[in-house]
Amino acid sequence: MNKTLKFLLKGLKAKTLTIGVAIAVSACGSSQVKESQPIKIDGSSTVYPITQRLVEKFNATDKPDVEVSATFSGTGGGFERFCAGETDINNASRPILKNEMEACKENNISYIELPIAFDALTVVVNPKNTWANEITVAELAKMWAPEGQRQITKWNQVRSSWPDKPLVLFAPGTDSGTYDYFAEAIVGEGRETRSDYTASEDDEVLVEGVSNNPNALGYFGYAYYIEHQDKLKALSVDSGNGAVMPTETAVEQAKYQPLARPLFIYVNAVSAQNNPLMNEFIDYYMTNAKEVVSSVGYIPFGEDDYMRLYRNYHKSKVGTVFDGKSEFNLTIYEVLTKRTKY
Repeated sequence: MNKTLKFLLKGLKAKTLTIGVAIAVSACGSSQVKESQPIKIDGSSTVYPITQRLVEKFNATDKPDVEVSATFSGTGGGFERFCAGETDINNASRPILKNEMEACKENNISYIELPIAFDALTVVVNPKNTWANEITVAELAKMWAPEGQRQITKWNQVRSSWPDKPLVLFAPGTDSGTYDYFAEAIVGEGRETRSDYTASEDDEVLVEGVSNNPNALGYFGYAYYIEHQDKLKALSVDSGNGAVMPTETAVEQAKYQPLARPLFIYVNAVSAQNNPLMNEFIDYYMTNAKEVVSSVGYIPFGEDDYMRLYRNYHKSKVGTVFDGKSEFNLTIYEVLTKRTKY
């Protein structure tokens, strides 16, 4: 870690986190010593590999003997627990939705929204699939639209030059933020996909499903494709400007649209104020995120970008800048400036 970064971290850690009037917290005596409490993390299976790796590394450091634990139930399932006050951090592969914002408000849960990486949502087939190498957004919509349920059941119904073979679909379940993002980006705003597919909140189950069936197609986060690319084939996606493979460069250049998306963690602001371990963990998370994000297989921000987001956390930048919905075709720069200028 360079000297400038060490100096910034030392200064930031010395500051007392202040929460704005929008946060309803119980007053406590200034002389009261705050004890570290366990940190519970749930949410997106897409973000889980990042957070879990950082949890493991943090738990191995010299810290108070208090547990930090992470699991996954999907972005939506995680927000249900988070907005009920059952967890301290929610991993999310899309921004918080309006109904989730309302649930948090009803339970006096204020939150700090932190983008932590970019993903190239990846469409995959079995390596024995010799006919499909690229697919258009329109073909994906035809394949996944609810009108295609029990109607579009063969590959040649999507593109006539493809073979008369069964179309077997695998995808995240409806509690998944990946499902939400894909449905809106491909099928249309406010719409759902067809439901006659094999669904799972566990991306490893989807990987196995596609890798074991020559006629299968599925989608999930880029890191799961990278980890299993020996038994999967990614399709390039054509949104009207030519087919583009999911790669770090394509995402950085804003060419892999509309399936490039930001990933987030949402931090309970009261936990951040009252639990000393929370600040230690978030300090560790944001200063090590770049390296871990890259090692897991997602697209990291720059080191200076993480520092700006880190400062926002310590300034208690509560709430969301996404107005309760996903925005498509955003560049990395647009996401970062949207959050850090808030």
